[in-house]
Amino acid sequence: MSGPGAAAISRGLHAALAAESEDRIIYDLAGIGERYTTLVEELPGVAVRFAMKACPVDEVLAHLAAMGAGFDAASPNEIAQAVRTGVPTGRIHYGNTVKSDRSIAEAYRSGIRDFATDSLEDVGAIAAHAPGARVFCRLATSGEGALWGLSQKFGCSGADAVLVLEAARAAGLTPAGLSVHVGSQQMTTEAWQDAFERIGEVLVALRRRGILLDHVNLGGGLPALGYLDRRGDPLDPPLDKMFVVIREGIERLREIAGPGLVLVMEPGRFLVADQGAIKAHVARLSSREQLDGERRNWLYLSCGKFNGLYEMDELQYRLVFPSHPDAEYVPAVVAGPSCDSDDAYAYEHCRVQVPVTVASGDPVWILSAGAYAGSYMTQGFNGFDPLPYGWVRGETAGVR
Repeated sequence: MSGPGAAAISRGLHAALAAESEDRIIYDLAGIGERYTTLVEELPGVAVRFAMKACPVDEVLAHLAAMGAGFDAASPNEIAQAVRTGVPTGRIHYGNTVKSDRSIAEAYRSGIRDFATDSLEDVGAIAAHAPGARVFCRLATSGEGALWGLSQKFGCSGADAVLVLEAARAAGLTPAGLSVHVGSQQMTTEAWQDAFERIGEVLVALRRRGILLDHVNLGGGLPALGYLDRRGDPLDPPLDKMFVVIREGIERLREIAGPGLVLVMEPGRFLVADQGAIKAHVARLSSREQLDGERRNWLYLSCGKFNGLYEMDELQYRLVFPSHPDAEYVPAVVAGPSCDSDDAYAYEHCRVQVPVTVASGDPVWILSAGAYAGSYMTQGFNGFDPLPYGWVRGETAGVR
């Protein structure tokens, strides 16, 4: 988080933050649409299935659906929310490899026919409760180079993927695809290169067994651009190079599987993170001597890890103090309002620049907060309510 050198935001989002009197997260729908357009222009022909968990906001989902996106849903409740946008169920898949028999059956009744899987046990459950469905098998990745690696809970080896898809065929399901996830907020091109190599090897192995897939799902991982790292330095993901690597990888996969292979991506934070910001306020700026003799400044905000800033364990959000444009800044540790010691940035990284004159009640804008800020919130931990939300699109604005 940093005051000086803060990232630019759209005129509409700036106006909405300035006009808002209460704590609220605000999404820029036009900005989200621009990110979607950038993605489909960089990766032409790739089908977009927005990862709903990143921003389960009705207005955001409806806007993306109107532009042509589908949805990566992870539960029956997410499926129901996606269906309410009016998008065809063929553009919704059940992307969670962890699901109960009951959830599979409920999704099937809702019209879902595409299911992620990564184990023989899950294939058996899908065959029993979603007969004739299409399945795509998730391959494990190392997660190296990402802020959140996602390397253990989901995915199987290439050898297991062959067994899983063979079992799916034997059970009357359609072995339709493979999927990967290189890790959330991936910062390297090498992760994508490795993923394409893994996918290519499995496609070849499956072809030898007479299994020809119709699609590959490249998952999420495309990074947001406005974050700071844990020490307060700007993260600078090589996004242009990533797109080049992905385009080249797609061509290689089509050489293996045929030109008709469909490619899918599940962007989340890439579309929404930099297009959302939180209007919060200062609870207190205080100075205390620590047990090691160091005097440390602490900036307590009205929202923290449990009501909007859950990802503060791995990154810093940029701060703007609109009522202190020309102030002298001091370093401080940023923390939320709850009585929980985990509701703060890592203490050793005291790099957040805060106006020395900031006072309780002063407004704070928290930028690049459009991803996960709403979906991670608890239901009033310590009595601090989850943030309400609003949205802006051009000259039109709304609140919930």
